[in-house]
Amino acid sequence: MNQVKQRNASVILVAAGMGTRLGAGIPKALVEIAGKSLAEHAVDRILEVPGIREVIVVTPPDDDRLAEALRGYPDSVRTAPGGSSRAGSVRNGLAQVCPDAELILVHDAARPFAPAALFQRVLEQLEVPGCDAAIPALPVTDTISVVATDPAGSELVVQTPDRSTLRAVQTPQGFSAATLREAHAGLRTLSEEQLAAVTDDASIVRAAGGAVHVVAGDARALKVTHPDDLAAAEQLAAATTEAPHRNEPQDMLLPRVGTGIDIHAVSTDPEREMWLAGLYFPEDIGLSGHSDGDAVAHAACDALFSASGIGDLGTHFGVDRPEFAGASGVSLLTEAARLVREAGFEIGNIAVQFVGRRPRFGARREEANRVLSAAAGAPVSITATTSDGLGYEGAGEGITAYATALVYERP
Repeated sequence: MNQVKQRNASVILVAAGMGTRLGAGIPKALVEIAGKSLAEHAVDRILEVPGIREVIVVTPPDDDRLAEALRGYPDSVRTAPGGSSRAGSVRNGLAQVCPDAELILVHDAARPFAPAALFQRVLEQLEVPGCDAAIPALPVTDTISVVATDPAGSELVVQTPDRSTLRAVQTPQGFSAATLREAHAGLRTLSEEQLAAVTDDASIVRAAGGAVHVVAGDARALKVTHPDDLAAAEQLAAATTEAPHRNEPQDMLLPRVGTGIDIHAVSTDPEREMWLAGLYFPEDIGLSGHSDGDAVAHAACDALFSASGIGDLGTHFGVDRPEFAGASGVSLLTEAARLVREAGFEIGNIAVQFVGRRPRFGARREEANRVLSAAAGAPVSITATTSDGLGYEGAGEGITAYATALVYERP
C-alpha cells in the first residue's frame, strides 16, 4: 500500500439504520458475522488505515447496544446517537469530529469488509491539489435501463444509458472537512422528508456545486442489504485473517504462478460487439465465442485457475454451461476470483498481454486496468502488441491473449 504524508483525518461510520430490507429484527449494524457485529468488523478495518486519528460511530438512536459492544476499542473510537435520516446521522457525527480535522471520510457500517487499502486510496486522492471530494466506485457490468409506468400499469424502457459511463458508488467517501461541513450546513432548510431522500454525501457536495473525483472501488466493499448478502459477507469474513503483530515472526508465504492463453477469431457477424479487457470498442467488430469473446479477461481467468490448480476456463465456464452464454468477461473474471478465494487462495496480481491489430488500445489502457482490477479485487495490468503483420493476428483475423497470475495460500 502506498503511504503518503496526509492531513489529519477522521472517519464517521454511519451505523444507525434499522435495515428493514435485511429483516433481522435488530439494527443492521448489530447483525453478527463470524462472532462480531457488522459495525465492529468495519471499525477493525478502519483501524488498519494509517493516519486515521478518530472514528465516530453513529449508533441507532435510543439504543445503547452498539455503544456497549464498542467499549473495548481504543479511546479514538467514540459514538454519537443517530438522527431520523442518514443525512441527520452524518450531521450528528460531524458535530463530534475534532474541530481541527482536515479530512473526513464517511463510511457505511453496511460495508463491513471494505479493506484498509480502499480507505487509503481515497485519502491519497484527497491529497491531490484541487481535490476536495473523492469516492470509490466500480464499473457497471449489467445493462441498466430507465423505466416508466404506462397508463395500463406496465413498465416500459425509456432510456438505456451507455454502461461505460455508469459506476456503482461505494463508501468510504472522502472530503475536505470544510467542504463536507459547508455542504451539510446547506441542508438545514430541508424538511425531514427531503432529508430522507439524501442517500450519500457525495450527492450533497455535488448539489452544492462541488466536484467529486472517482477512484477505483473494491469488490470486498460489499453492501449488506438483503438476507442473501449475509452469505457473501460470511465468505468475506472467512477470507479475512487477523494481521499478525508487527513484532512477531511471520511465516513466509510462497506464491504460486499460473499462466493462461485465450484465442478468439474476429466474428463473421458485422453486428457483433467488440468487448476486450472489460471495455466496449464500438468502432470494431467483436470476437466470436460462447460468451462475449473477451480474450483478455478469459486469459486472466485461465491464469488464476492454473495458479490455484482448480481446473481451467472450460472446467468452469465451458460451452456446456448455458448460463454463461453471452456473459461479459468482467463477470467471468469476478466469478473466477471468487472461486480462487473460495479454494483458499488470495490473489497477488495478474498481468495480461494481447496480440492483435485491433482495437486501438493505448489510450484506454489505464481504464481497462481499473475495470479488471476491480473485477478481480487485485491489481491487473494489461499491455498490447502487434505481430508485425505476421499470422492471423497480423491479418486482423483474431486476437491472442497471454496471462500470468500470482496467488498465494492464505495461512
